[in-house]
Amino acid sequence: MNPTIALECTHCGRVFVPEDGRHVCPDHEGVGGILDVQYDLSGASDAIRAGVDDPIGDLWKYAPLLPTDGNAIELGAGGTPLLDAPTLSAELGVTVTLKDERANPTGSIKDRASAILTSRALAADQSVVTCASTGNAAASLAGYAARTGLDCCIFVPADVPEGKAVQPLVYGADVYAVDGDYDDAFSLCRQVSTGRGWYDCSAAVNPYAVEGLRTVGHELAEQTRSAVPDWVVYPMGNGCGLAAAWKGFREFERLGIVDERPRLLGVQAAGATAIHDRFSDGADTSPPTAEDHRETTQADSIAVRKPHNAEKACRALRASDGATVVVSDEAILAAERTLGHTEGIYAEPASAATLAGLRAAIDDGPVTPGESATLVVTGTGLKDTASARNLVEGVEHVAATPAAVPDRE
Repeated sequence: MNPTIALECTHCGRVFVPEDGRHVCPDHEGVGGILDVQYDLSGASDAIRAGVDDPIGDLWKYAPLLPTDGNAIELGAGGTPLLDAPTLSAELGVTVTLKDERANPTGSIKDRASAILTSRALAADQSVVTCASTGNAAASLAGYAARTGLDCCIFVPADVPEGKAVQPLVYGADVYAVDGDYDDAFSLCRQVSTGRGWYDCSAAVNPYAVEGLRTVGHELAEQTRSAVPDWVVYPMGNGCGLAAAWKGFREFERLGIVDERPRLLGVQAAGATAIHDRFSDGADTSPPTAEDHRETTQADSIAVRKPHNAEKACRALRASDGATVVVSDEAILAAERTLGHTEGIYAEPASAATLAGLRAAIDDGPVTPGESATLVVTGTGLKDTASARNLVEGVEHVAATPAAVPDRE
């Protein structure tokens, strides 16, 4: 059963039936009218509540809440661990846990979205899927397309890290590096998919990307229901991931699985601050323009100057009484090293931004000592080894004799 009952415009509230295949509201220019999927939670309540104490094998545990029309693509997305972080907790004076999304099949949280998007493509008898991506969504969609036999064409910025460009190629996708940044790649993807009838899976426009990502909120609600964290810390690029996590958590609150809710801490890099600026201003509800925020960041997964899901993210932040912080690339890369040194977590820069953001929020507020925080580690550091290479000393070459090996201090 498909629990979807409607698609609602996040800008004007106009409602559409799901069957017409619409992704944006036509009353707004371009993709200004992003849609939000609405559900009949009551229809899935008994099934979800009955299984709440069962192990979380993968995201299909929540199939009664997923809009797939019965097409469950099984590749292992979801069911990721929630890890204690004792060394970080002692250092920061805040109880830290890590929602480790590196365990997803292509190495990032985007697999949750791709599982649903490819399911939707199959239900609609599509043959070609496409997306614009800074890298992780590209690899993820390509992997799931290979699993389902769909053709896949990917548009990425010209400066995408090599590891993120190679991965979708291994899965058999066609990858186009577009002269310019993510916004240029998105624009070209949008034009081509519209003109050729390809199924556009870009998180910036396809509302069903959020629906897969929201399962991280479902899992967090289950995993923390005995002690909900004070904060969930999430990196923000386009904004859909943070909004999705909140949507999933709130649904489980409505179903009575948890009695409390966390506050959201959204983290942006100093080179891409559009959502932070919008949330801090509080008054501007217009989409950011392409001329805004022309700086760059090494945290490429969140290097989005024109986030189309900014309003969804801001609504989630407001609803949770949340906050946003901006951190420098230097702080992000230092946090990447710290996660590795203290907890054995090799995270890509965008994921490490959560630790940098938590530090900033402890130093300047609003996080206070004694509180608890869950950092969502959205992707593996193996996606971008070049950034990490600058954080560490080189390999030490020694002669093949014990005397050449230095003593440990």
